[in-house]
Amino acid sequence: MRDERRMSPETPLYLPHGALALPTFLPDATRGVVRAVDGADLEAVGAEGLVMSVFHLMQRPGATTVKALGGLHTMTGWRRPIVTDSGGFQAYSLIRQNSKFGSLTDRGLIFRPDGKDKVLLTPEKSIQLQLSFGADIVICLDDCTHPDDGESEQRESVRRTIAWAKRCKAAFEQWLASPHLTPSAEDVEEASSASRARRPVARPLLFGVIQGGASRELRRACAEALLEIGFDGFGYGGWPLDGKGELLRDIIAYTRELIPRALPMHALGIGHPDSIVACAHLGYGMFDCALPTRDARRGRLMIFDEPPDQTRFRGRWWSYLYIGDDKHIKSRAPISEYCDCPTCQRYSRGYLHHLFKVKDAAYLRLATLHNVRFMMQLMARLRQVGDEH
Repeated sequence: MRDERRMSPETPLYLPHGALALPTFLPDATRGVVRAVDGADLEAVGAEGLVMSVFHLMQRPGATTVKALGGLHTMTGWRRPIVTDSGGFQAYSLIRQNSKFGSLTDRGLIFRPDGKDKVLLTPEKSIQLQLSFGADIVICLDDCTHPDDGESEQRESVRRTIAWAKRCKAAFEQWLASPHLTPSAEDVEEASSASRARRPVARPLLFGVIQGGASRELRRACAEALLEIGFDGFGYGGWPLDGKGELLRDIIAYTRELIPRALPMHALGIGHPDSIVACAHLGYGMFDCALPTRDARRGRLMIFDEPPDQTRFRGRWWSYLYIGDDKHIKSRAPISEYCDCPTCQRYSRGYLHHLFKVKDAAYLRLATLHNVRFMMQLMARLRQVGDEH
């Protein structure tokens, strides 16, 4: 890849529940769970953090239930960092696609989860919920758009995103200033005790989201306004693909250039391996997507075509293995000879093919573990390549 030299090793993010080595991929645990696996499974394959959605969790099991169960970490049994999505993307995928689910106003998101009762999610409420849930990285509520949306809609999105970001920052600072909400010495010690190499941090981080569609002018305006407000990091906002499903490389690269390299950037919703490699070389350090785990459940397993610790990401370096294909019926081979996940260490393609065909729940778990491990091997190699340059 011609811009390989642009990638440099990233400084880890030190968070209340541990450190995130960058670049990192965060599996989507949207409703508090990565389907078919638990926290111990994810730790076993090297997952460093998860992304959860405050939009969905505030509905089910509900904010009071999450708090009663001790926050997201205690409730889910996940001991490592959690990034919480603000609800902006859900507004795009639900409200913008179908007005019966609600509307966007300057006050916030008005949505009807059941098509009837109204629920208001304001920037302040989004931040308060994320913090009360115990998130390590909190993301500002934003107005998400598609790159094909018209200019007036994009300008309105940027205006609203900036206004909401100011309110989010104020709510974040107000929350942290509350004496009874300051983490105790015991909390900080517990967060750092898992690894003495980690530097304990007493507070979560706040990320702003840069909108603007495919317009450089709007992306710059949004980025400059958010930089003036001041955040710990930033997310690339908006749908990252064009109408043909191709990655918007130019505008994604331009948006990264608008933010100082010392500040981390999250390529929100980007999870295709080729897209991750491209964005990592542009300087993005965080990725999340439901693609790898959803693909696993549907029988699409990711495999390296060469040793992952040697790949230079040129040509065809990975591919899909379709476990439902008849050619795997009697295969004794593991999914991948280069994978060290529990699934590949113990089970054959033939057995996984059988589980897939009979629709046994065991397949969902074993396949998910493999695809998550593939993503962790990819991250390790990206960090290695960064260190080499």
